[in-house]
Amino acid sequence: MTPFTRLTAIAAPLLRDNIDTDAIIPSREMKSTGKTGLADGLFAAWRYLKAGGRDPDPAFILNQPYYADAHILLGGSNFGCGSSREHAVWALAEYGISAVIAPSFAPIFAGNCTRNGIVPAPVPATAIAEIAADGGPVTVDLPSQTVSLADGRSWPFEIGGEAKAMLLEGLDAIDLTFKHKADIAAFQAADRMARPWVYFGDIIG
Repeated sequence: MTPFTRLTAIAAPLLRDNIDTDAIIPSREMKSTGKTGLADGLFAAWRYLKAGGRDPDPAFILNQPYYADAHILLGGSNFGCGSSREHAVWALAEYGISAVIAPSFAPIFAGNCTRNGIVPAPVPATAIAEIAADGGPVTVDLPSQTVSLADGRSWPFEIGGEAKAMLLEGLDAIDLTFKHKADIAAFQAADRMARPWVYFGDIIG
């Protein structure tokens, strides 16, 4: 993954509470188990005029020229609720969304974000309203854990230490585990000595 430190970009306001993962990527759009080929299905039920079609609905925020290249999404409370499908985050990432700012997130969705390079930044609903009303570029600064506007208004957000490290260093869950490779090897060596009957030759090692 690409490390995330600081991003300044236009934020597309999708100010609805309880946007669930089926709205982010409808099940009919999940045609593969990979992380690619999902961007066209992002918000498909809202983004297109007909179910299964690809004629853009001009009223939908991401189809409006000003927000066409938005890399930040503003959302409502409980963003990413519903099923645990990771495809929702894959679709956002492939489309180009690198941060989602909302009052709160479904925990599994937030975890999926950090494992795929997207910053879930929770700020109060009043802050979301101010950012949406401003309409200008928004800065998400991960080291300082702040969301700010060009005029100096700024709001802090909380993120777990492990999630922050994964995003800053561009690590997925496997990469994070490999940071402890030496400890894992030491444990295995000691365990092999203590319980040799558990191990069969060099199958584990």
